[in-house]
Amino acid sequence: MTPRLQIALDTRTLEDALSALSRGGSDAEVIECGTILILNEGLHAVRAIRAAYPDKTILADVRIAEAGSIIARDCFAAGANWVSCVAGASLTTIRQVVEVAQEYDGEVQVELSAEHFSLDRAKEWRAIGVEHVIVKRSRDLEAAGTLTWGEKEFEQIDALHELGFTVSVTGGIKVDELDTFAGKPVGVVIAGRSIVGATDPRSATAQMHEAMRKVWS
Repeated sequence: MTPRLQIALDTRTLEDALSALSRGGSDAEVIECGTILILNEGLHAVRAIRAAYPDKTILADVRIAEAGSIIARDCFAAGANWVSCVAGASLTTIRQVVEVAQEYDGEVQVELSAEHFSLDRAKEWRAIGVEHVIVKRSRDLEAAGTLTWGEKEFEQIDALHELGFTVSVTGGIKVDELDTFAGKPVGVVIAGRSIVGATDPRSATAQMHEAMRKVWS
């Protein structure tokens, strides 16, 4: 099955985020109000994008580490369908987020990190109701010049899928490298700068969709 495409709005202003969406970025199935956007604009960004796109799945990428129930409730009340937690958050915190998500018919994702990942820990997340996990190449790795996807990441994708997660992949993904994931059970492809920074976000989104259909045909 072809994965969903998620546009990551890590802009500093709501104006720039809405511009990218209005010029075609909203053709993506999932709209991510990125961490940078929310840090600069607050949950007002989620409310505004929900008002503009009432039928879209919206992620509040707040990367919850503590105060799970408070932050999650604020995000869902603002109009988010999904919220994110960091892998280093305690099981208690993630459980709080899941409980609030269930009240709002929302979903929870955990963003993996090399320091805080183990299959045993992932099994605990799945057991308490986490639906999504993100396997990523971080901005820090990009800055260090490490941009390859390796066997380690592919093994994680397979193992997490087997546990029942929807697996998202992110990290500077471009159209011409999507075939790297051929045959892998990816549920969501996250693209940020390749769409938001494009001269024509609609064309960039369409190219991503077309490449995804070919890779996961």
